[in-house]
Amino acid sequence: MLHHVSIRTRDIFAAMAFYEKLGFGVEERFTTGMTLACWLAGPHGRIELIQIPEPKPAPDSWLDEHYTGYYHLSLLVHDLTGLVTDLQNQGVTVLLEPRLQTIGGQDFQIAFICDQDGLPIELMEAVAI
Repeated sequence: MLHHVSIRTRDIFAAMAFYEKLGFGVEERFTTGMTLACWLAGPHGRIELIQIPEPKPAPDSWLDEHYTGYYHLSLLVHDLTGLVTDLQNQGVTVLLEPRLQTIGGQDFQIAFICDQDGLPIELMEAVAI
């Protein structure tokens, strides 16, 4: 069982506000070394945020086809189109508008957004057959 996904951020408070839009809430605040950290919990599991005191820009995992490493976090949601519209109205960047994709014989509506640091997040909704 996956315990959490850890994300480094330049501004932990902006990151917390972003992930609250996706249904996460603060479960525990703590420090790691000399920096702020927290666990967020929600219907999708748990995310750990760690603030980086002297951040460098993250690689562009969305556009760089040769990048290896973290690509995206994927969340199963309900009412994908409504959620994407709501997030867009709140100023969240949409990388890929909702579209149909078949994976392993199952149809999904998928969309991609990015968090406040530019990390891609896939939103998926299973399409009833």
